Amino acid sequence: MWVTGIVLLGVGIWRAQAPFARMTELDRLAENSRRYDSWRGGRAPTAADETTGADVMRAMLRRQVVMWSVIGLIGVALIIAGFAVR
Repeated sequence: MWVTGIVLLGVGIWRAQAPFARMTELDRLAENSRRYDSWRGGRAPTAADETTGADVMRAMLRRQVVMWSVIGLIGVALIIAGFAVR
């Protein structure tokens, strides 16, 4: 149980790093765009209501981060269960 838990935890952390980094970069760019828009006086009201490609990409990355985080948590649960069984 311990070995499987450690492997799942390692894989979960390893696979969640890249989508999390990209998601935080997209969030940073979106915040920069909002600051720029407020400085320039904003865009037309319809532009804020549209879903952008970055929004779709952020949702996809968030799903990947959640999925790999759950796999890592299963690994942690297996490690704890290994100690409980022993």
